[in-house]
Amino acid sequence: MQQSTVLFSIPLDQQVQQLTIFADKIQEQLINSGVTIPQVTQNYLNELKQRINQISEGVKKSVEERDDLLSLVEISQIVNSSLELNDVLQIVMDTIIRITGAERCFLMLRDENNELQMRMARNWERESIHPSEFEVSKTIINRVVTDNQPVLTTNAQEDPRFGGQHSIVSYSLRSILAVPMTAKDKVTGVIYTDNRIRTGLFSEAERNLLMAFANQAAIAIENARLFESVKKTLAEVTELKNLMDNVFASIVSGVITADIGNKIMLFNEAAEKILGENKEEIIGSVFNDRLSSIASPIASQIEDAKTTGAHVVGQEVVLSMPDKSRKDLVLNISPLKDAAETTQGVAIVLDDLTERKRLEGQRKMFERMVSPAVIAQLDPNALQLGGKRVSLTTLFCDIRGFTSFSERFDPEELVTILNRYLSAAADAILQYEGTIDKFMGDAVMAWFNAPIPQPDHALRAVKAALDIRDAVHALHSEFPPEMRLSVGVGINYGDAVLGLVGTESRLEYTAIGDSVNTAKRIQENSKPNQVLICKDTYNAVRDGVEAVRANPMKAKGKSEPLEIYEVQGLK
Repeated sequence: MQQSTVLFSIPLDQQVQQLTIFADKIQEQLINSGVTIPQVTQNYLNELKQRINQISEGVKKSVEERDDLLSLVEISQIVNSSLELNDVLQIVMDTIIRITGAERCFLMLRDENNELQMRMARNWERESIHPSEFEVSKTIINRVVTDNQPVLTTNAQEDPRFGGQHSIVSYSLRSILAVPMTAKDKVTGVIYTDNRIRTGLFSEAERNLLMAFANQAAIAIENARLFESVKKTLAEVTELKNLMDNVFASIVSGVITADIGNKIMLFNEAAEKILGENKEEIIGSVFNDRLSSIASPIASQIEDAKTTGAHVVGQEVVLSMPDKSRKDLVLNISPLKDAAETTQGVAIVLDDLTERKRLEGQRKMFERMVSPAVIAQLDPNALQLGGKRVSLTTLFCDIRGFTSFSERFDPEELVTILNRYLSAAADAILQYEGTIDKFMGDAVMAWFNAPIPQPDHALRAVKAALDIRDAVHALHSEFPPEMRLSVGVGINYGDAVLGLVGTESRLEYTAIGDSVNTAKRIQENSKPNQVLICKDTYNAVRDGVEAVRANPMKAKGKSEPLEIYEVQGLK
């Protein structure tokens, strides 16, 4: 029993060999002992030896197949141990050389144009082969690709299939084994091994093993290629996302995107600034809940965008901020669609119009003082502190009896009535593109011919004065008798200094000079509904107006009385 245990602890091929030796010794001992061995026994012994030899060959083949299977398992583990394409290719090449005993190994793969390209070449020392040494048989490679079958030749120099082929002769190629690499029934590459010195190096065993390995290698390479493609795509997507994040971060408009369930997916920095919200807290929340102040006014438009694909442009929304301030926003709403034109959510672009509206309000106020035509021609960058001498026609208009009138009304009602009269005067001045310098209680000062030259500036001033008188008279039909007031207008023509007066923080665009003061004195001496002009103004407009000479006027600071004319109308 002990002997049996020892016997079976020995490898099977060695056991068969020992049986052969044992049979030979029995036969030898029988002959040496002088015993005559019957022919039948001799035949049995010979048959036993033949059987043992057959078993030995079978065992040897089985051991080789076992070793091949173990190698194949090992190879499978190796080539699938990495998803990096270059690592996989190098492992494949070195493994092929090891299992076949080849001198060189070349691996060719199809590129994106479906052309077969040399991807890697290694020698038995595990070194890369220089492209100048790519001495292979293209005939054999093409046959493998065309037939999708392996090619094995023990001596290419004498193989009738390849006789006369230039590459085989010139490169002295001998043992060659080339197999296709197949994935999804398609030849994706070729493994080509050879030995330029030894003949008969490769057998069907190596061919079968390399075929099995090639199929596994093809799958491993395709997986590595797929992984490489996914990595590249992921890198491109990441780069694109970073680019989009940078774009959204750099634009001044707020951008909010929500999915089909109104869950906020994007909230850029501009939206944070405009709405005073934290992006980290907003993203992932429900738009209707977290931003109800915006969502409520545009709820129907959002639903329309999701259901019908409608776009909304210029939707204005007023927000009441936590600090009690007001924000004026304008929103654009668009559906978000995928490549199949299926709506996946909405995008909301918002802009803060608060400052713009404030400036527009200031502009409208300025336009009440200066003609829009004049404003359009002004260059703010050219305005400087100080002034320059210009010729102006200055107009002063005062509401007569307003001081005593104000004693009979409440301040609120008084302001309303005053604004109606001053508004009538301002409209008439602006109609002729005059510039309102200032309102002084119940009076208004304006001038013509600046900042834009007006050749007929004196006539414009007179026409504006007559229109003021007519507009005030028209107001009488709207007011009860106790609210009916009149105006007195004085106009003077002459030089003045026009420009910015004040400091960098507080400026006033005004006209200063004797001619301006004189216009004020003329206005102070006008009677209700009377338009008085100086002599120089009369000379400039005499061809266009009806005027009569009034009593000379003694003005403060003047050594001689002023020659004055009363305008009655236009010719």
